[in-house]
Amino acid sequence: MFQNFIYFIVVLLIYSTYQPAENTNFSPSETIFFFLLLILVFSYLTNIQFRRLEKNLTAIRPDQRFDGIVTRQSILAITIFALDIYALNLPWFLNRIPLFGQIPTLQAALFIGLFIGYLSIIWAFAHPSYHNIYRTGLSRKSYIYANITFAVPVLLPWFVLSGVADIINALPFRFTKELLATTEGQVGYFLIFLFGVAMVGPALIQKFWGCQPLPAGQHRSQIERLCRRAGVRYNNILRWPIFGGKMITAGVMGLIQKFRYVLVTDALLKMLEPEEIDAVIAHEIGHVQKKHLLFYLFFFSGYLLLSYATFDLIIFFIIYFRPLHRLTDMSSIFNQTAVISLLFSGVIIMLFLIYFRFIFGYFMRNFERQADIHVYTLFKSAVPLISTLKKIAFASGHSADKPNWHHFSISQRIDYLEKCESDRRWIHRHHRKIRHSIAVFMLGLVAIGIIGYHINFGETGQKLNRHFFNQIIQSELEKDPNNPFLYKILGDVKYADEEFEETIWAYERSLALDPNSAEVLNNLAWLLATCENEQLRNPPRALMLAQQASLLQKAPHILDTLAECYFANGLYREAVKTQVRALEMATSNRAYYEEQLTKFKKALRTQGV
Repeated sequence: MFQNFIYFIVVLLIYSTYQPAENTNFSPSETIFFFLLLILVFSYLTNIQFRRLEKNLTAIRPDQRFDGIVTRQSILAITIFALDIYALNLPWFLNRIPLFGQIPTLQAALFIGLFIGYLSIIWAFAHPSYHNIYRTGLSRKSYIYANITFAVPVLLPWFVLSGVADIINALPFRFTKELLATTEGQVGYFLIFLFGVAMVGPALIQKFWGCQPLPAGQHRSQIERLCRRAGVRYNNILRWPIFGGKMITAGVMGLIQKFRYVLVTDALLKMLEPEEIDAVIAHEIGHVQKKHLLFYLFFFSGYLLLSYATFDLIIFFIIYFRPLHRLTDMSSIFNQTAVISLLFSGVIIMLFLIYFRFIFGYFMRNFERQADIHVYTLFKSAVPLISTLKKIAFASGHSADKPNWHHFSISQRIDYLEKCESDRRWIHRHHRKIRHSIAVFMLGLVAIGIIGYHINFGETGQKLNRHFFNQIIQSELEKDPNNPFLYKILGDVKYADEEFEETIWAYERSLALDPNSAEVLNNLAWLLATCENEQLRNPPRALMLAQQASLLQKAPHILDTLAECYFANGLYREAVKTQVRALEMATSNRAYYEEQLTKFKKALRTQGV
């Protein structure tokens, strides 16, 4: 079930990283045809997979084969969804509809609904096999609904986040719009929202799942008594109707008392003995008292930090890694914007999968084990929890050795508890392992934060930007060697790197192709008048270029360059007159123009003396 969380977030990343192209790859009629064809092919392949399983349910471990098919078809569903976005350019068509263009969250909801449709096809064809393997008695409709309601809440925070952003952008407040448009504003908004949702989100999720308060009686009194003994406060104890309440499971969610809920299923209450129920609740209390939920919140924040720190590096990788350039050549078949966007999306998704599947999975497994051994904090023995795990393995139909990315297998959990039963030092060993792991993780986040700061704000990041930007320009010049604008940009990059000879060459090449570019004339004039390498200075030619630029464009920065060129040639009176005109035209950075004027006036007075 937790796999669905990953699938939904991957799909969200695919959708949110898509950059709409100017044109589509296919006409509207062709797009509809291919869209429907993909759905039919996907349905056919899914049906075939589960029919084959139905014919061979007597084989060894049919549950593992069932899970394997669901996983493969889910990955295929993600692939088809990516084709809908990047190959068929479906968002491009929806953007032409005013309602979807004005409310991006509405369009996102539609595409998430499309992916839910793909998963529903899988669940619909999977139901007969699921029923025959696990004997739960759930109808096809209930099975599909249970899968949707369990997984979709992971998207609720994003939809609320996106919806509030739409409202902010619709309001007539310029400051909030500009703040939200910056990277720092988006990060701050996300973090504030993340912590807010973490606080109140459980109240929404329990309603979405259809949870109801556990009626007064023996079970409720038993759970209340254990929570009081452990000192854990909560809002309510709820019946959890996940998969019709037929799973033997429990849960706890919520960081603070007002929005904290203890969840139990009917199957857990019916099939477990009182001491076994106590053991399960002790496990859930362990999550609360060991602050696992709070750590998960910081873990999500860590992913945001990692994404922020590596964003530019991902762009640089796509630009610099030559084999990827062959993929961008697919622009002869598909739109280049879509191809580059797909590459970026692919790298982002790979980063996400590594972070959550392996790092987050590591902590989830070990936190679950820590919650298991928390039983010893409240009871002398974990034997009731061991017997509960055996019942879960028997009732679920899954092998006790079945691997799980977010839980140790049931056999592994039982083995560790049995070690603790014979030697309590295993308890302390695991706590120490958790402390060390968290310390390493936090140090890693600090390192990533420092790297991210230097890449985004420091000189290192500026140098990397210039280096890789230079790679882009060189690549484009190979394709279009007679483009004066590219030589102008190359000159700007070389100037920032203080490679002045290369700068002059690039500007001269640009002017040879376009002699009437006021910006290039201005930039070259400034360099020839002020270059740190005095051997490269040429004040007379600088003045000639600046005069030509001022004839082509009247702008304060161009007049400032002209004044500087007069100054470099000893024509201080003309420099003062020109700088006064520049200052009159300037609407920003006036302090700089005033400083320049003071410099020229001082030179004029000195000359007069």
